[in-house]
Amino acid sequence: MGTMQWMVIFVVLGTWSQVATQSAIKVSVFSATSKAVTLKWTRYSGASSYKITVAPKSSPNSPIAFARFGPNTVMGSVISLSPNIMYIFTIEALDNSLTTLSRDTTESSTAPDMMDPIQTVQPKDSRTLTAEFLLQTGATNYIIRVQNTNGFFREDTVSSSPAEIKSLTPYTEYMLSIMAVNSGGHSQPTLPVTARTVLPPPQISTSSPSNDSIIVSWAPVPHAVQYSLSINKFGSNTSMTFNTSNTNLTISGLDAGSLYVISGFAWDMEGRKGERSFNLNQTTRPPTPSSVNVSVVISNAVAGLSVSWKLNQEVYGSIQYSVMSNQNLTCNATSSSCTLSPVNCGEVHIIQVTASNKAGPSLPSSPKVFTTFPCPPESLAVVESTDGNCTLTWNTVPYADSYLAIIKRGNFGEKTCPSTSNNCTSIQTGDSGGETCNTTSSSCTFYCQCGYTYLMSVLAFNQAGSSPQGKTVNYTTLPCCPEGVSVSVVSTDTLEITWTASRGADLYETRAADSSEVIRCNDTAPVCALSDLDCDSPYSVVVTPCNEISGCNRACKAYTKDTAPCMPTSLVLNLRNSTSVSVSWAANNRAALYTVSARGDDGMRTCTSPGNSCVITGLLCGSTYEISVIANNTAGQSLPSYSDLLETEPCCPVNLTVDQVTQAVTNVSWSITRGARSFITSLTSPRGNARCHTRDSSCLMGCITCGTNYTIAMEAISLSGRRSNCTYQGFSSSACCPSGVRLYRMAGNSLRVYWRSSGSHSYTVEMVGSSKNYTCTAAHGDNSCDVGNVQCGDVYHVVVAPLTPEGKKVLFCPRRLYSVICSGDNIGTVIYRGKRSVD
Repeated sequence: MGTMQWMVIFVVLGTWSQVATQSAIKVSVFSATSKAVTLKWTRYSGASSYKITVAPKSSPNSPIAFARFGPNTVMGSVISLSPNIMYIFTIEALDNSLTTLSRDTTESSTAPDMMDPIQTVQPKDSRTLTAEFLLQTGATNYIIRVQNTNGFFREDTVSSSPAEIKSLTPYTEYMLSIMAVNSGGHSQPTLPVTARTVLPPPQISTSSPSNDSIIVSWAPVPHAVQYSLSINKFGSNTSMTFNTSNTNLTISGLDAGSLYVISGFAWDMEGRKGERSFNLNQTTRPPTPSSVNVSVVISNAVAGLSVSWKLNQEVYGSIQYSVMSNQNLTCNATSSSCTLSPVNCGEVHIIQVTASNKAGPSLPSSPKVFTTFPCPPESLAVVESTDGNCTLTWNTVPYADSYLAIIKRGNFGEKTCPSTSNNCTSIQTGDSGGETCNTTSSSCTFYCQCGYTYLMSVLAFNQAGSSPQGKTVNYTTLPCCPEGVSVSVVSTDTLEITWTASRGADLYETRAADSSEVIRCNDTAPVCALSDLDCDSPYSVVVTPCNEISGCNRACKAYTKDTAPCMPTSLVLNLRNSTSVSVSWAANNRAALYTVSARGDDGMRTCTSPGNSCVITGLLCGSTYEISVIANNTAGQSLPSYSDLLETEPCCPVNLTVDQVTQAVTNVSWSITRGARSFITSLTSPRGNARCHTRDSSCLMGCITCGTNYTIAMEAISLSGRRSNCTYQGFSSSACCPSGVRLYRMAGNSLRVYWRSSGSHSYTVEMVGSSKNYTCTAAHGDNSCDVGNVQCGDVYHVVVAPLTPEGKKVLFCPRRLYSVICSGDNIGTVIYRGKRSVD
């Protein structure tokens, strides 16, 4: 065995202290160098010392060294060993008598021998150095010790050369030494080699402010004096390099929507190139979308705007397109179109499309102004004219270029469309007729038939399309005007109007108007009677059909009809004579022919006049007539005026006889006459008058003067006092009876009758005896006549009476009584015996 080597004893208390137990001692290698191995073991109770024996593994029974340690030592080193040799180490716990109490064995190799210094050290990057060295035989790996002047110390285990020392500080000077390592430990470090790490890579950030530029920026790198950047377009062989002392760089003229790979490094003042940064991918912003088109689309009854644009096929990566409207609508797409929804009618959208990628959004496309379809027109109203046309009006709608009015007429068949100002086209829709009307104005005129219901709606159009369906207006045209209207006068104040029922009418309003009043009649039947009208008035009669929906058709034709003439008034009768009467009245009609009627017991008498009076003739005297006036014209006949009773003058007696009763008394008699109730008869002469008033048909009138011409007058008086003046042929009273009548005896039994007279009349003499009568007549102007052959001895009544012009004897002359006494056979004496009245 060799000489005993000294030991380095490490006493560890606490962690390594063990409570004495009776378990076997345990040994392990704590560390090893090329020439020393440090062991540690467990304490054994009762041990007074510990002995370590060392032998090469190749010769385990040939110990080369040993060491002894006190009882309180639990770790110790064996030195002066050979490098890179596998040794067997045996530890024994000994008592005071050096008897082995417990034993344990372990193996360990000594560390390799010191290596040659590191040959070269090159910076790989700012935090890594690459060291090259010669490999050591027997070394399983290597330890590179790294130190700097700032107190940094670190040992890295490497397996081969070259080796990388990482996690260093950029741009820092380091001292590097190396140790070979095997299972036993490591060699002594070599002499240090000095090396400096390079500048760290710039911390590049990129952005694309536009579709043709990229901005590269970085924080300043300490100790850097210049920076180099390289940029390569992905998929292209082109490369660009830029040097700058600034910390940012704008690269322009790039392709839009392209991917660029960017890296850079810094230069230090020694001209060393720093660590290159990682490749940074930056895409330029995509090109601005072009050829933007907008159209309206409908999906699930919701309107939207389909916006499309032209895709650029050369851009890199996915492009997100964003469409925005100034109406706060947006949509996104990765394809060439998307839809803004919902949109409403009458909106003006300013639309721009922006393409976006990782670099950011492109410039928005040129604003596309798009007006959506117009809103449906509102305030639809219908005005119906009198010529069978209806005008549909509506409020104009913003952004509308034209309008389409759709008119349907119930289920009554097809209808025509003679529009007055618009382009109307008849269409057939189902069973009902209809028409459309294209116009740029706000109204449409169409032919509408009376009494029908029409359904109307209006669509507005512009380049975007049609408006939504608006409100449908239900309009019922006015009912048709009645036909066959007949207006007739049924009484003086009543017009009867009849007509045929008209389509669409529920009620008829009949109206008759003149200058002063309006009379109305409402009924559902096609007949009406209007009463209490003004007479002799031209009435304008209109039959107006009505219904509850559309009201009344006020455009129906008026019919003019005159009412019957007014009843004549203020009747005045003026009896002209007993057979005629003048009738006058208030002529209060415009034009009429008046008929006056006089109705009596003897029938009817009339007269006509266009004025206000006429004369009825042919009346009977002594009659009562009921007189009234009726006006007639083409309209009809008035009511008769109030009647007036007319009493004609009583009739004059047809026959009037004047009989002279005595020389001073006459008896006037007359025939019965109609209408007279009393009579006043007058005899008038220059020599005196006679008058009587009686209800009889005769009258004795005294104080008559004989031989006098009388005028005879009579008043026939009716019961009411109406008088008729009757005139008759004059009456002459009888000649006066002669006075001084005397008889004188004449020869031959004749008697001469003598008298005195006041006039030249003819007289007759009558001598009436008891047995024989005698007469004689005196010639005109004579006052005596002779009676022959008178028988004497008799008493004679002698009457001398004048003759009337007709030759009749006046009968009222007195008789005188004479006695004719005979004287023999002849008349002897005539004796007057006195005067006697007429028998």
